[in-house]
Amino acid sequence: MIKEAFRLKDPQVRAYVPFVGPFDPCKPLGVRTYLVPPQLFIPFQPMGWPQYSPAEALRLGTLWPALYSPYTSKKMKERAVENDGEGTAEAL
Repeated sequence: MIKEAFRLKDPQVRAYVPFVGPFDPCKPLGVRTYLVPPQLFIPFQPMGWPQYSPAEALRLGTLWPALYSPYTSKKMKERAVENDGEGTAEAL
């Protein structure tokens, strides 16, 4: 339901709408996102995986492209959610 409404571009990013109670004194948050690490979907390290060059691996923080997960700052995450999601929690 959320994926259909917001069409997140990055497959590692997940979204959810927090519960808002009838007596909640705080303003509703709307849609929240979080990052799912790629190693959660790889049960073991297969033989013969493609590898980055040593210099590229040091720059990216991993030797294997399948385990690469780019870091984005909070400011960039806010912009990504604004660009990815069209609407608010009420639209769901």
